[in-house]
Amino acid sequence: MLITPAAHTSRADGPWLFAPARQARRRVRPPRPAPPGAAPPLAAVLFDRDGTLIKDVPYNGDPGRVRPMPGARAAVEVVRGRGLSLGVVSNQSGVARGLLTRERVAAVRRRVEELLGPFGVWAVCPHGPDEGCGCRKPAPGLVYAACAELGVDPARTAVVGDIGADLAAARAAGARGVLVPTPVTRPEEVAAAEDSAPDLLTAVRRLLDPEDAPLGPEGTEGPPAQEPPAQGPAGGPP
Repeated sequence: MLITPAAHTSRADGPWLFAPARQARRRVRPPRPAPPGAAPPLAAVLFDRDGTLIKDVPYNGDPGRVRPMPGARAAVEVVRGRGLSLGVVSNQSGVARGLLTRERVAAVRRRVEELLGPFGVWAVCPHGPDEGCGCRKPAPGLVYAACAELGVDPARTAVVGDIGADLAAARAAGARGVLVPTPVTRPEEVAAAEDSAPDLLTAVRRLLDPEDAPLGPEGTEGPPAQEPPAQGPAGGPP
């Protein structure tokens, strides 16, 4: 059966995979070699959607309500500029609750890409929290599926998110997790995070240049570049 590059599902009971056209390659700066004993250089960065890339609007299926988080466009452009693969890993239990459809999830994806540019893969869990699937974060299935689609090793992948489930999924998959807290992030999640950053742009800068700006549970950098506001009302939980 022919699978189109626009979108496909991995299994009937697995995550939804949306694989848009491959990212255009730019002339990029090669990654720094890893020092002996250090982690291998990153090949991909996966972002959570709601509360990380875009403002969290509960069970949102309306593209007009999509608004980027501060620094989101600048952060993904930094990753693209290094030639790394980009992906999104998102729980969308609104599907299981009858509040969203595949078409609505895809419409929001298209709007995000209009605002932030293309991603190599979107891995979306449509299941509810009580279904026991292997893809809903904190399970590692979305990270595994996204890495498989991108052709990268989870050990060379970072997951950036705003809650503990994002970091737990990364850890379970053998990837690196970075927390970018928001007002909904619980204090215990912040305290438990091995790596965190005050904003998205700082997070990716530290991931890509750890010697210049090491990650850790604390520390800040200058404020991110401001984004032009998207059209539509503001809004948050999957």
